[in-house]
Amino acid sequence: MKRTRIGLADGRELIYFDERDDAVRDQPDRRELPPPPSASQLRYDPLTDEWVAVAAHRQTRTFLPPADECPLCPSRGDRLSEIPAPDYDVAVFENRFPSLSQRVAEEPDEITPFTPVNPGRGRCEVVCFTDDHTASFASLSPRRARTVLDALADRTVALGALPGVEQVFPFENRGVEIGVTLHHPHGQIYAYPFVTPRTRAMLAAARRHAERTGGNLYADVLAAERATGDRVVAANEHWTAYVPAAARWPFEVHVAPHRPVPDIPALDDAERDAFGPLYLDVLRRFDGLFDLPMPYIAAWHQAPVRVDRELGHLHLQLFSIRRAKDKLKYLAGSESAMGVFINDIAPERAAELLRAA
Repeated sequence: MKRTRIGLADGRELIYFDERDDAVRDQPDRRELPPPPSASQLRYDPLTDEWVAVAAHRQTRTFLPPADECPLCPSRGDRLSEIPAPDYDVAVFENRFPSLSQRVAEEPDEITPFTPVNPGRGRCEVVCFTDDHTASFASLSPRRARTVLDALADRTVALGALPGVEQVFPFENRGVEIGVTLHHPHGQIYAYPFVTPRTRAMLAAARRHAERTGGNLYADVLAAERATGDRVVAANEHWTAYVPAAARWPFEVHVAPHRPVPDIPALDDAERDAFGPLYLDVLRRFDGLFDLPMPYIAAWHQAPVRVDRELGHLHLQLFSIRRAKDKLKYLAGSESAMGVFINDIAPERAAELLRAA
């Protein structure tokens, strides 16, 4: 994999990850762009012990443009995009409308005595999986899936080294039902200046388990799922894809390495090679469930950058809000207000349907 870094017209960074050593990526960004916005504002919620990002500049971000105006397609002729090159394999760049960034403006110390304020220091990046606008992750080759995984490993290391970053979160949103604003196949990476609420809850449970048993909680749960096999969808030598016994979503699959590792950079070559074929198989099963593209979120759970890394176990959580061909799962009163999920499909049934798809 060849890695080439360039600067965009407004000073943001773009990195090409090419599968050919002879790829030439010296095309300049010929656009005239305004300076990037300052970082968002982080406001502390004392009632939940959580931080909320206020990023008003994102209201003006690009929203579902036609294919001939896609900012993630390559630049060709007078049609200029975020990618100056006429083609690419995988490209990663700083988001033009970031929720978090290193461009920090002066902020007030507090809104009220109970609501301190911090700048939204961090970084948000866009990960373009292919230059083919009509593709999807499921249509990629195993080799391209490996290139994407290597790019995520590279960026996890780089973002984790930024000042103040505590957690690196790669993810993909797919489908207008999920809320995507660009159709081109892509993911994102958020580098947070704090450990996220979901990760804090998982680490607290893992810490209690380690103190009680000496074991790694996720590794023990994974071993139990592999032993019963009732909810396993697919597996190979290094990875297992299974529906969690307490799945929150109608169709939810965890794709986990058998070896406990804290993050993507810790995966070895064999594990990285084995990931793509299994994950692509699971994605195609998702699309095959109802014979139409499945909206989904694919979320990489990595250990924090600096704390509790021994408690983590890397895994990819893939889930959809579609519960039937013509029905979506909405997060209504119980889920949105109380955080108590009510699943319409038994996890064992979901696994059975995915195995048959």
